[in-house]
Amino acid sequence: MIIERNHMDEMVELFINYLLSECGLSKNTILSYSHDLRIFTAFLLSKKIDDFTGVRPDTITGFIISEKQRGLSTSSISRALVSIRMLYKFLHAEGKLQRNPLVAIDSPKLWKKLPESIPPHKIDDLLSVPNVKTKLGIRNKAILELLYATGARVSEVSSLQLDWINLEYGYVKCRGKGSKERIVPIGTKAVESIRNYLQTSRTEIKNSQASPYLFLSKTGKPLLRENIWVIVKKCAVKAGIHQPVSPHKLRHSFATHLLENGADLRSVQEMLGHVNVSTTQIYTHVSKSHLKAIHRQFHPRA
Repeated sequence: MIIERNHMDEMVELFINYLLSECGLSKNTILSYSHDLRIFTAFLLSKKIDDFTGVRPDTITGFIISEKQRGLSTSSISRALVSIRMLYKFLHAEGKLQRNPLVAIDSPKLWKKLPESIPPHKIDDLLSVPNVKTKLGIRNKAILELLYATGARVSEVSSLQLDWINLEYGYVKCRGKGSKERIVPIGTKAVESIRNYLQTSRTEIKNSQASPYLFLSKTGKPLLRENIWVIVKKCAVKAGIHQPVSPHKLRHSFATHLLENGADLRSVQEMLGHVNVSTTQIYTHVSKSHLKAIHRQFHPRA
């Protein structure tokens, strides 16, 4: 059976091709845009709307309510609105649309949740979980230490190559979104764990000498981001951490703990690889709440 493509599918494909050829975005970002727009297009068709020109502000509001009813988090809905906003901006610039119905919709940044972090003592519990008497435990310890020491994204850690890391000087080169590169310092604990992994564990992995990647599976293949997610989640359970833990939450914790201990915003921005400092500023709200708690606890007239 041949499924006929509608006009909206063609517009989405045109937009995705533009992202691929002109914007230098990461594969994961483009996949997210594509997924969000497929969901949005399906919603429009369910409302008997078969063209993007037929969308009104109340249509967007209806989509938001529909996604909330499906159980999506505020952050996921915000991301979908960013995808839709980018699509409409592109179509308007290309002359495919005369008006943009998203102009009347508040920016998703206004409802973004504050990032949650893991308390430092729980981080210590997490990092002590891997069994460093086994080769996979040594590897897992190095992964956890590196995630927390650098605030790197899980995709950046999974793609790390051996010559991107310098243990003597204590830094790592991260290749982030849009293939942008940055140099991030590594703390002494992470350096020790990675050095131990390279000297004892990695050398025992099958075909490890032929691979340029830092972290390998037990069969010698590059460790996928999904594998790292599983490692973090399993270690969190063993550490007795009851809140949901992910590699990205370690990134949040890295930024929050630096700011709470006096790091300046611009330095944290550079280490996280944020293009705009406004993206990093969300962590200042977390840091300020920490300072308020300290004030209430210790000030005699709080």
